[in-house]
Amino acid sequence: MGLAVALAPVRTASAQASTEVAPLQFRDATEETRFHHLTSELRCVMCQNQSLADSNAQIAHDLRREVLDLMRQGKTDDEVVAFLVARYGEFVRYKPAMEPATWLLWFGPALLLLGGGVVVARVVRARSRREVPAPSEDQEW
Repeated sequence: MGLAVALAPVRTASAQASTEVAPLQFRDATEETRFHHLTSELRCVMCQNQSLADSNAQIAHDLRREVLDLMRQGKTDDEVVAFLVARYGEFVRYKPAMEPATWLLWFGPALLLLGGGVVVARVVRARSRREVPAPSEDQEW
């Protein structure tokens, strides 16, 4: 029993060390710059509102390693992004491609704003056409 209690901190420390991710090693500054540019344009599939570069989720670590591996295989930036889009969908891009499937995403906010403007204009026009009743002599104000 005493030995198990004495070794408990050692097991805890080794378990924590196994979950830590080794930092990526870059061959040169150009590779590092390209890597950071790519990962900042891609979204973490788990965190949803963080870039791949900013996320600390385990899948983000794995995807960053995958991006670096693809870069070292000679893939272009477009090929790396296409690989991740094929695997996870357009969601991984912060700036989705403009195609028929994403038109609502690109133009939806403008259409909502335009529709809201039309509604406001109609309400204002309808109210301005109403006749204002003449004040009666019984009114005190």
